[in-house]
Amino acid sequence: MLKIVSYELVINSHANGGVEIALLRDKKLIELHHEKADNSFAVGDVYLGTVNKLMPGLNAAFVDVGHEKDAFLHYLDLGPQVKSLVKHTKILRNNPHADVWPEAKLNEPDIEKTGKINQVLQRLQQVVVQVTKEPISNKGPRLTSQLSLAGRYVVLMPFDGVVSISKKIVKTEERLRLKKLVQSIKPANFGVIVRTVAEGQSVEELENDLKDLMKRWEHLCTQLKTAVPGQKILGESERTLTLVRDLLNDGFTGIYVNDNFLMNSIKTYIEKKAPELEKIVKLHTGKQSIFEHYGIDKQIKSAFGKEINFMGGSYLIIEHTEALHVIDVNSGSIVGKDINQDENALKVNLEAAAEIARQLRLRDMGGIIVVDFIDQKTAGNKRLVYERLKDEMKTDRAKHKILPMSPFGLIQITRQRVRPEMTVVTTEKCPTCDGTGEITNSIVIADEIENRLKYFLQNMNMKGSITIEVHPYLYAYFTKGFLGSIRFKWLWTYKRWIRIKPINAMHFGEYRFINAQGEEIST
Repeated sequence: MLKIVSYELVINSHANGGVEIALLRDKKLIELHHEKADNSFAVGDVYLGTVNKLMPGLNAAFVDVGHEKDAFLHYLDLGPQVKSLVKHTKILRNNPHADVWPEAKLNEPDIEKTGKINQVLQRLQQVVVQVTKEPISNKGPRLTSQLSLAGRYVVLMPFDGVVSISKKIVKTEERLRLKKLVQSIKPANFGVIVRTVAEGQSVEELENDLKDLMKRWEHLCTQLKTAVPGQKILGESERTLTLVRDLLNDGFTGIYVNDNFLMNSIKTYIEKKAPELEKIVKLHTGKQSIFEHYGIDKQIKSAFGKEINFMGGSYLIIEHTEALHVIDVNSGSIVGKDINQDENALKVNLEAAAEIARQLRLRDMGGIIVVDFIDQKTAGNKRLVYERLKDEMKTDRAKHKILPMSPFGLIQITRQRVRPEMTVVTTEKCPTCDGTGEITNSIVIADEIENRLKYFLQNMNMKGSITIEVHPYLYAYFTKGFLGSIRFKWLWTYKRWIRIKPINAMHFGEYRFINAQGEEIST
């Protein structure tokens, strides 16, 4: 019996315009995305660039798209029909009234696969490019001139002309149906890639999706006519809507948002694309933050960091270097009483494979990853671990390749990296000692509080009630003994009853003075 998997999106919108997006599978965090208010050079953005430098040795060009570092454009990323794109760009730039739809006569011959970059581009030439990899570390963006506009069901490819069907659609009849259907509705001189989610969809759904993409192409061309070199001429949809577009399926049980405007945007999008799922979009209005309410803050703290616990006492150690990532699997205190050592290692390794697949996706780790599993003697057990890892990574949308386990128990993985790795700092500087390892003597803190109280009451002659918020230990120190307590002495000295309130969230040396209006008193 197949297990039904449920997915949820939790979206935390900040006042500064930034958005955090958490994807949960069966309540467990598997993806975390941060969308900044200024999200320039995101994957899918289209720019009008200027060729700054040609590098024949690399068979590539460095292109100025407005980033502090020139972007990288390799010959193989130009696309076969780059000459048609260049010709269309010149027509639009020279004639503001030109038609935005490419005519058949524009179609230039495909460039040679073994050609050279200086046969196609020239220095200072203007070229339309699309971001395929965001700036990472000290590198600029990576680009392509083979433009693609992604919708929910199809991807529109200008100047291509070919209709391709996703390999994940395996039924021959359905592949033929979709190909025939798309060929009948697509515009001339455009190629179309039919996505996996298009399986079983009607002609109306596909046509509406295609019309939306054609409007985006019109907008791109209109912007191109008057664009300044280095200007973004078409932005990928908001990351939130892009994720909804790419991930939304019948398995989604909830999309929770803490911003009314963003919720309405998502609802409007879903009403057009999947109206039966519109009811799962809900606004979070609770007093707790949305990430705290759905347990995401706690999962983030436990899922990021060097050491990751995944099964009882078993844990992963994740290390990062400039060249690769290394993951070490440790059994910890897990020792099976009724099973032998190899079976115990298999049990831990199988659990580790599932957690490693989750960690790669959650942190968006890319490049080369080497995993050191616990040593196993039998080839069959090694094969089981390899197959489990492959199975767990089937749902990973990033392109990846996994090699079988080596004789030393190592599995090598390459995973596509298109944006900087997600990092979350899970350690905190001690607020009491500020990282020094030493704290102020408790008597000194108590004297400091008394001196401030005296200043407020005698020097500033403050009226009304005063409340001191302190750590529970200091509360006990000031109130112990009642008639003989420090607080009672204050009553005799100042003829005022000072309310003292214990706050568990405060660290030992922290305190606050609060006036009758509930405002903090500062000197």
